[in-house]
Amino acid sequence: MRDAGLQTVPVPVDDHGIRTADLPDAVAALVTPAHQFPLGVVLAPERRRELVAWAREGDRLVLEDDYDAELRYDRQPVGALRGLDPERVVLMGSVSKLLSPALRLGWVVAPPELRAALVDAKRRADLGCSVPEQAAFARLVTTGAYARHLRRTRLVYKHRRQVLLAALSRAVPHLRVEGVAAGLHLVVRLPDGDVEARAVAGLRRCGVPADPLSAASEGAASWGAVVGVARVQGAAVGDVVEVLRRSR
Repeated sequence: MRDAGLQTVPVPVDDHGIRTADLPDAVAALVTPAHQFPLGVVLAPERRRELVAWAREGDRLVLEDDYDAELRYDRQPVGALRGLDPERVVLMGSVSKLLSPALRLGWVVAPPELRAALVDAKRRADLGCSVPEQAAFARLVTTGAYARHLRRTRLVYKHRRQVLLAALSRAVPHLRVEGVAAGLHLVVRLPDGDVEARAVAGLRRCGVPADPLSAASEGAASWGAVVGVARVQGAAVGDVVEVLRRSR
């Protein structure tokens, strides 16, 4: 957005998602209501209604990044925010998590008046996506193969997450792990910036995707490690536990 010349304004997030009372006078809001990154919270029903009301009152748009919406492990996935107001909410998603980001396949479900401009922008950006990949993905969807793959994927990632959480609970019970049972990352809260730096560096050396939580903070820093769990299995579980144990 900044590269496109737009001014962005950060909005605080709490346990119920984006704090709608703090929304500025802007033309649009970009949100991840199904599973916010990096804190891993879900946008509460009341906040959803308030966000849509904000958009209606100011003739604004809500850009809904359908981030991790399919990967909910403890209950049925949360419905898309766009269902509350298709004229104000633009839904965006991709196959990056369930298939591969290398496919460069995604979608935008937008109000009719925006479609021509979006098609033109896509054409100018890269002349459109490759047709064979789109046709293959359409085949996966229409035959039910994509839904079967999603069910298998949920089971695999749910198991890996549970194993890691159990190991952390046994070895470092003093560390608070946050985020609902969804997606491919979790947040381990840490006491200060030095511990955070050691933990992130150690996890990366072990080949575990990790980012400092403070990098996503505006104002007062929040310390922690945002840990990618998709590839954490077997010996890697012990590596994560040992790094976090030694970092304190």
